[in-house]
Amino acid sequence: MNYSPNIGSLMPAIELSAMRAQGAGGQNVNKVSSAIHLRFDIRLAAIPEYVKQKLLSGTDKRVTQDGILIIKAQNHRTQEMNKQDALERLSEILIEAGKLQKARRATRPTKSSQKKRVDSKVKSGKTKALRKKVDY
Repeated sequence: MNYSPNIGSLMPAIELSAMRAQGAGGQNVNKVSSAIHLRFDIRLAAIPEYVKQKLLSGTDKRVTQDGILIIKAQNHRTQEMNKQDALERLSEILIEAGKLQKARRATRPTKSSQKKRVDSKVKSGKTKALRKKVDY
């Protein structure tokens, strides 16, 4: 079973703040706070424990030492669209972290694959033997 988040139930753990966006945008970029800085406290969130552990495992550079996931959205010109983008990206991250990996079942190589492997090793061994110095 995979986890699918409900953003409405996660709102107590989400902190949104507006800031000025970086990059191109003319004069508008200097006077309008259109970028959104989303801070998601993983430890406070009402998400399953295995999802928390996966997020806190340290593989994602957006997660701080304090267990806060930071997303900066500044692709759009309006604050509302950036807010929506940040929440969608948070949802995607949580869905990805909530995917359960299928347990690997140990299998054995087939007889024909084992034979093929040995035959190729023997063939390469013969090729290498031909590279030796010749004794007269």
